[in-house]
Amino acid sequence: MNDTIGTGGALRNIPWRVIGWGGAVVLLSLPFFAMQFTDSGVDWSVGDFIFAGVMFAIIGGLLELGVRISKNWTYRIALALALLGSLLTIWVNLAVGIVGSEDNPNNMLFFIAVLMGVGGAIGAKLRADGMARASLTTAAVMVIAFLIAELGPRDEPMVRPVVEAVGTSIFVMLFLGSAWLFRRAARQIA
Repeated sequence: MNDTIGTGGALRNIPWRVIGWGGAVVLLSLPFFAMQFTDSGVDWSVGDFIFAGVMFAIIGGLLELGVRISKNWTYRIALALALLGSLLTIWVNLAVGIVGSEDNPNNMLFFIAVLMGVGGAIGAKLRADGMARASLTTAAVMVIAFLIAELGPRDEPMVRPVVEAVGTSIFVMLFLGSAWLFRRAARQIA
């Protein structure tokens, strides 16, 4: 694990932590204020706020872990992209569904893609070369999930195939970018 362990001490004097955690608080407060002061249709329950807070805490905690275990900025950015891709995939999938409605069973395939990436990262012991493979696998499984959902039987009419394709492409690009950066980090560390 020598290729990723570092102290991360160089970041102690930089306000990145305050910016990151403060940004999470701001994002979490936006729906609250939207509910109070606008008729935007935002209607979050207490459970929604708790779930969002837990998601932000998990993603933020994993990002902090990544910063602590690697001094390599390429590795850190790659990890941030992978975490952003995971967060957005889960959030969008639960909120409106990536394909069809949020009740479409094909959306479970996108959760499986994220879980495969998490499993790959754990199996790689967070080493850059293994993280590259985990991110690439996540991207590939997302493409497969999208194709299965689009080509298979649907429980609702295809009303937004372009939106579904663009959304999936954004998630895939985040994971492909992460894989590329992890590969670069592996070469830099070696």
